[in-house]
Amino acid sequence: MFSFFKKKAPQADTTPALEQSESVAPAAASPVEAVPSTPAAKPASVSGWLRNTFGMGDKEEVPDSVAPEVPAPEIFTQAPEPQAKPEAAGDRGNWMDRLKAGLRKTGTSITTVFTGTKIDDALYEELEDALLMADTGVKATLHLLDDLKRRVKDSKTTEPAAVKALLAAALSDLLKPLEKPLVIGAHTPTVIMVAGVNGAGKTTSIGKLTKHLADHDQSVLLAAADTFRAAAREQLGVWATRNTVEIISQAGGDPAAVSFDAVSAGKARKKDVVLVDTAGRLPTQLHLMEELRKIKRVISKADGSAPHEVLLVIDGNTGQNALNQVKAFDEALGLTGLIVTKLDGTAKGGVLAAIAQERPIPVYFIGVGEKVEDLETFNAKEFAQALLA
Repeated sequence: MFSFFKKKAPQADTTPALEQSESVAPAAASPVEAVPSTPAAKPASVSGWLRNTFGMGDKEEVPDSVAPEVPAPEIFTQAPEPQAKPEAAGDRGNWMDRLKAGLRKTGTSITTVFTGTKIDDALYEELEDALLMADTGVKATLHLLDDLKRRVKDSKTTEPAAVKALLAAALSDLLKPLEKPLVIGAHTPTVIMVAGVNGAGKTTSIGKLTKHLADHDQSVLLAAADTFRAAAREQLGVWATRNTVEIISQAGGDPAAVSFDAVSAGKARKKDVVLVDTAGRLPTQLHLMEELRKIKRVISKADGSAPHEVLLVIDGNTGQNALNQVKAFDEALGLTGLIVTKLDGTAKGGVLAAIAQERPIPVYFIGVGEKVEDLETFNAKEFAQALLA
């Protein structure tokens, strides 16, 4: 669940006034400002489509020492509509049902090991194979087996079925360091930069996270800094409309400049959170990873303490490759948290154990479906119990 600081009483705004332009609306008491809608964009020409889709043409770099001159962004807003209330505490049981169903592909291959009649070396060997097939990784697998054997010995367990509960406890302890709440409120706004490779579900996860924040009465401003992927801006705009929050975007603009403008606007409008959607990057594309570093540097020019969170969205289907992504992006950006998606479509959900063993970066959220309620806060005990149910 989220952890929120108690908001302080309003204080005099000491932030330097931004240059008056159509790109920045004045701050208002309402979480979502109502400003005139921008006219619908005209259909792009073929040459414009090629330039926006394939990045044809040189883009001006943003020097580290000078804040970027930002072209007037397009701001899409919508009048507030009644928001759905957060799930009640008792509804966590509904989440557990969805989690069990989502992890069934991974869990079934492991739990079948405990259908035998005795605890012997053959059982442990079969369990080792099952854990490795679930992409738990060699180090985490050996750790779990050693811990399990110790628990079996200490508890004098003789039934294979009872060993499954002991394995769940061992897995829960291993995953416990990944369990950490996302803290909102220590900074105003809390700037969250989100990265991930194409296809990991990054933009969709941002939309779902926006819904969670809105349900907890947090005002959100989205930054569409994924300016190179076709339709990425429009996709994030759909989520902004659905969640009735503002979005800062520029057609074909420089990603760092969009990020700078969004953070500046978030400060001026007293937003609780600014979520920055960045373009998908493969960790092996060094020149593209440098673009992410540039975005992070420019965000810090708009707010010296930002970004306050750097999240990576990883696809649970990719197994051990997900661990490699975590390592690469952490070295490049200094990750503070993870969002793990698509665990319902994979038999490789054991990768969380590998992450806990080799690169224990907090997992703020996990996803087991396409619906907005299928993204939830990570709980180590719940995950272990659902996996081995």
